[in-house]
Amino acid sequence: MDVELRHLRAFVMVADCGNFTRAAEGLLITQPALSRTIRQLERIVGVQLLDRSTRHVALTPGGQEFLVDARSALASVEHAVRRVSGRASLRLGFSWLLPDPWAQRVVRLFEDQSSASVEFVSCPDPLGALRSAVVDVAIVRGRQPEPTAEIQMIQLFSEERIAVCSVASDLRHLEELSWDEIPKWPLVVNTMSGTTGLWSWPEGHGPEMTVETATFDEWVESVAANRGIGVVPEVAQRRIAHPALRFVRINGAPDVPVRLAFIPRNSGALIRRFTEAALEAAESITTPASKG
Repeated sequence: MDVELRHLRAFVMVADCGNFTRAAEGLLITQPALSRTIRQLERIVGVQLLDRSTRHVALTPGGQEFLVDARSALASVEHAVRRVSGRASLRLGFSWLLPDPWAQRVVRLFEDQSSASVEFVSCPDPLGALRSAVVDVAIVRGRQPEPTAEIQMIQLFSEERIAVCSVASDLRHLEELSWDEIPKWPLVVNTMSGTTGLWSWPEGHGPEMTVETATFDEWVESVAANRGIGVVPEVAQRRIAHPALRFVRINGAPDVPVRLAFIPRNSGALIRRFTEAALEAAESITTPASKG
């Protein structure tokens, strides 16, 4: 058996997620199927690529070397397919709820100016999808990831934060909360793409209890079940229609930065045009004044 693209995509996704469960979600396959694919790849190359001895999957030295070439191969194939097929499109990765009205404006601008189309790709880890060549650009919210030479980020604008609680919560009748009051309550955190977690407060000043979830849907249902409260960009209030949730304004909360991420070495004409359209669309978004 030869190495196939599915092997490379599976390996790169696991390497980026550091976890088979999340990688399987990103690839839209089952975890057993993903494990079989990785074992096939290791048999083909004759090298152990992943160290499964710990809860967090790590790359072996051979896996680290192979990852560089796997990324390059995926990007090259994608470029070749697009060029020969003549289908011009750009894949926009996001983990949950694209910002509005920015998303609608940037798509209209980009498609009018380039005659290309935008494909929307929902993924639990947008930066991992970007590194794996699953998407061309990605929307990233919240705290700034560790800087790397590989990925470039452009800040577009900021979003206000809002609290979310269950209809069974003691907070449900409040009209507003202070940011300083949030740590008094258990906080439900999306560990993959959440915008609010312990990192949002100085050390020792955050919530004493957090409930971790790995996807946006898990986060929604955990808050609805009154496991704790959530804090998200205010776009959620306009877009989430869940009968068991209530939204509460927050005073003094820092805004959530929204960034566009891309890989400079892969930035062809379409990505450059999309970046220009993204910045133009962002100019029409009123950036809330900082509150914190």
